Amino acid sequence: MLSLQKKLITSFIFILFSILSSPLSGQELNKGNEFDKLIQSLVKDGFDQEKTERLFASKSVFFDPSGVSLFFMHTESSLNYDQFTSEKSIKTAQGYITEHKTALDQAQKISGVDPTIITAILLVETRLGTYLGKRTVINTLSTMAALTDDALRERIWNAIPDKKKPKKETFLKKVKQRSKWGYEELKALIKYSEQEKITPENIRGSYAGAMGISQFMPSNALRLAKDGNNDGKIDLFNHADAIFSVANYLKHHGWKPGIARQKQHEVLFRYNHSNYYVDTLLKISDKLKG
Repeated sequence: MLSLQKKLITSFIFILFSILSSPLSGQELNKGNEFDKLIQSLVKDGFDQEKTERLFASKSVFFDPSGVSLFFMHTESSLNYDQFTSEKSIKTAQGYITEHKTALDQAQKISGVDPTIITAILLVETRLGTYLGKRTVINTLSTMAALTDDALRERIWNAIPDKKKPKKETFLKKVKQRSKWGYEELKALIKYSEQEKITPENIRGSYAGAMGISQFMPSNALRLAKDGNNDGKIDLFNHADAIFSVANYLKHHGWKPGIARQKQHEVLFRYNHSNYYVDTLLKISDKLKG
């Protein structure tokens, strides 16, 4: 009996040793430290190591499959733009123009962009600042940037409901493109946050990482956003700053006073690559003028 117990104990110890000493799978290796490679890349690209490590050590910053998986389920055709041309929406937009007349008029004077166009963009993007998105932008962009790792890609794939999964080939192609894009936007977000002295973990936005009333991506916030209320800061969650930023964005991409309808369409297409989106903006503008 004693001999049998010794054999069982020996067998148990051997099995336990084998489990503990065996190499972990890629998924397990990355568990809890999904951003290690990302941190190394950021430091290599000139970001301060101590600040970067402290940023990603925050409990608020984490790998977010549930949020980023939405990116691969989204289709532009599923959006109902007609809601923004309803009588109720137009009436709300008219009230917005009245409330923010000073900022809209000043922005038009500087950029040449009609207040109805700026208002139309803000209406469609965030319902005039009333729907800003609930996703933490740094989590979205960091997760996207980290998808060069096979195991992390698989976690995103598994987070997509079967009924909404695209073809795997399509998914992988989009991941490859978007991971590079996510990394560039992440760098811009960190730079923008440092420039404006904002805590990046506190910035919330869309499932794609767009932020503020104007839904700027961080790279556009860094390059084209403007201080509309002259307080020395660029805050895209402030209406005046959002208005001036939209106007500057359109001016940068070729908007001029009196430009033809087709040229307006081309410039607005730069804001969102959807003809349906642009047509809606122009319809809203027409209704606001009419």
